[in-house]
Amino acid sequence: MNSKLTFNKELLLALAGLVILIAIPFFSPGRVALDFVIRLAAFGLFATSLNILVGYGGMVSFGHAMFFGGGAYAFGLLMQKGGASIPVAILGAIVFCALLGLVVGAICVRLKEIYFSFLTLAFQMLIHSIIITWTSLTGGDQGLMGGIPRVWGSINLADTQTLYWFSCIVGVLCLFLMRYILQSPFGYTLRMVRDNADRAKFLGIDVWRVRLYAFVLASCFASVGGVIMALFVSGAYPEFSYWTMSGEAVFMIMMGGLHTFIGPVVGAGLLLVFNDIITRTTEYHGLALGVIVLLFALGFKRGITDFVVQIFQMIFKRGARS
Repeated sequence: MNSKLTFNKELLLALAGLVILIAIPFFSPGRVALDFVIRLAAFGLFATSLNILVGYGGMVSFGHAMFFGGGAYAFGLLMQKGGASIPVAILGAIVFCALLGLVVGAICVRLKEIYFSFLTLAFQMLIHSIIITWTSLTGGDQGLMGGIPRVWGSINLADTQTLYWFSCIVGVLCLFLMRYILQSPFGYTLRMVRDNADRAKFLGIDVWRVRLYAFVLASCFASVGGVIMALFVSGAYPEFSYWTMSGEAVFMIMMGGLHTFIGPVVGAGLLLVFNDIITRTTEYHGLALGVIVLLFALGFKRGITDFVVQIFQMIFKRGARS
């Protein structure tokens, strides 16, 4: 009964958030707010999917952008050269990244800590090299040029407002699905494996299989973020699968919070805001962003949502004692 009440509560929260997002264009019709939320949907899914591995699975991946970029390229190629409809292309991108995640994950999740991290980075650089060198298919360092068809029936995703609503619906749906999965028995098993893999093995849990499932799930949700970004820029570019993109996802989690589900989305929003401000005010973009990340890491010593949750917990404890 409690699990059903929790599900209903979180479903209502997701619907309430979606209603608020859908209403934003009626109060702020300018493109700035709409473009920001579209990018936030893409990067929020990207960062939250990575946190399935980092925060819930204890597996720090330095190569998660291979699935973000892989989803963007698979979607774009299916649309451009395969003539697929938008739903079929989205499904194709998810399946492609699921298979890629299955192959890469089957190798990587056997390893521990730093070996896992750097092997995922090696696979990412391999995917990035393929994108750069296979010019006839991917466009090389120029990316997929010529735009992606963004019309499906009467739905025109080339229109900013329509793409905004599409991104909000897909983003909230995927976040809700991730939350549901992480609150399921599988999610708690993943936490157990993170906290004590040896004890989990003793209890009969197949640790390798649990980690592999988490890796594939994270790959699928990251690919949806890549699809949204591909629709936003009407193309796909090698930077989507470069190691710096994975680094940005790690920054999002660090700034937003590892231990709260919404933390990576908050971190994605913060990083987008900082990026927009820094690029307008200084040419030393990397230096300024690095200083900000250090301030968060050394000042809060955790993500901002983790910090806020800890403050509220302290307040409630004091109130209960009094």
